[in-house]
Amino acid sequence: MHKKHWIGAKLPKKLGFILTFFSLCLLINPVFSADKGLVQSAIPVNSLVIPKPVEFALKRNGIEMDAISIAISEIKPNKNSSELLNWRGNVGMNPASTIKLLTTIIALDILGPSYRWRTDIYTDGNIQNRVLKGNLYFVGHGDPKLIPEELLRLSKMLRSAGIDKIEGNLLFDRSAYAASVFDPSTIDGESMRSYNVAPDPLLFAFRTLSFQLNPNRTGDGVDISYTPKLARFKINNALSQTNTACENWRNDLQVAFSGNQGNLPASNQKVVSWETSFTGTVPANCKGLGWNLVVSDSNAFLTLGFSAAWEAAGGSWVKPPLGKDENLPSFAKLLLQFEGTSLMEAVQDINKFSNNVMARQVFLTLALEKFGKPADTAAAEKVVQNWLKQKGLEFPELVIENGSGLSRSETISANHLNSLLILAKESSMNEAFTNSLPLAGSDGTMRHRLIAQLRQFLHLKKKPEARIKTGSLQNVRSVSGYVLSKSGKTYALTSMINSPNASRGLEAHDQLINWLFNDGPYQSDAAPEPKAAR
Repeated sequence: MHKKHWIGAKLPKKLGFILTFFSLCLLINPVFSADKGLVQSAIPVNSLVIPKPVEFALKRNGIEMDAISIAISEIKPNKNSSELLNWRGNVGMNPASTIKLLTTIIALDILGPSYRWRTDIYTDGNIQNRVLKGNLYFVGHGDPKLIPEELLRLSKMLRSAGIDKIEGNLLFDRSAYAASVFDPSTIDGESMRSYNVAPDPLLFAFRTLSFQLNPNRTGDGVDISYTPKLARFKINNALSQTNTACENWRNDLQVAFSGNQGNLPASNQKVVSWETSFTGTVPANCKGLGWNLVVSDSNAFLTLGFSAAWEAAGGSWVKPPLGKDENLPSFAKLLLQFEGTSLMEAVQDINKFSNNVMARQVFLTLALEKFGKPADTAAAEKVVQNWLKQKGLEFPELVIENGSGLSRSETISANHLNSLLILAKESSMNEAFTNSLPLAGSDGTMRHRLIAQLRQFLHLKKKPEARIKTGSLQNVRSVSGYVLSKSGKTYALTSMINSPNASRGLEAHDQLINWLFNDGPYQSDAAPEPKAAR
């Protein structure tokens, strides 16, 4: 807020006129320095006016001025940040994936970056001559990145505990989450898309099989690789090459998946096995084509994944195991407390690559650690509200559904999301959090953004940079993060567009960030209309 300063004493008319004229000159013209010549004005532009380059971009793309909110503050030393631009900043908007910043900031503050998720391994049997005669119980606590490398490490630890062979099945305890968390319904009806995978206390490899297709050098077929490695998994490859363009390569590809279920009764000794068949054609000039397949049977997926890891570690089975849900019995004995992913690793993946299910699991972990199991989203929201209260923050418009932004109801204002950015920057989590954000022109979801704009600063010793979390849903586009300008100033920026034309809002947001690269708040805004971005 700008305060008005009143002069109580009257001045002689002539002197008053001179001082008034001199003051106006300082407001209109740049300040002159004997050492540096002309320097930029120290007075920011009107904080209630959208920068012209942004306004032009909005109009060009059919986005109304009342469909965007913008909050910009300069972050200064000694917690002395100041608001520079506030356009509809108090209006609650759908933030899409930028709400992940709220989730990760609060998690870093409450849990700490070194927090690690546990997966506990129990047995109801005994080890005899390096053979485990009994079942293995996997008790999940929501590790958001239980991937093949982690299962291999876990398997090697079991080998070190004196086990070479297992005579038993795999039993999965998912009681850490409430039943409501497993609801498969989605905002777009695409339950088998990887971005819609639901949380799971024993989430293995994001419940996704990822295939890579590469036409071979002989020109008579296509090589197929996949991850994660699975035992008893077969690929039927009947793909051939074609000379068509790469753009629509999926049109002539057919994929069929088959396999029995993991939750078979112990009396049914049918071994869990899967296969996937590829038929059709792939363009000969297309390399590294990716095909993701979300699996519906999480028990069979984990069974085959752990079986592959166990065998890769040198372990074996008396007979191939079955896998099913079963809560841990009171008489089971602990074999291993496995420490998996750290919160810092998870936050990096969540913010740089906008991983939805990882964000949802971090959100649920807040509830699990505070209130115990079973965790649900209502308990996690309570943790968030308590944290805000402890920090002296009131966000009356805030609505949290799952903490990932994959929601039509989640709401926050640009001002309040920006206040969280400032809080993080002025706290001990600054480095960990800032480094988790995508770097424009370099990595994550900002890898291909602002490259041309950044080239204009290649001659500078200290180059501007933008660390920005992005968000997009149908009718929503958002950005939130930090911009380091050419003069060395640091700005916190949040902007959200909620409009039927939001998908065309990228140009406006890039213009806004470029404006900050050039210290726009301290420049005259009387600039010509910029050319359309190419």
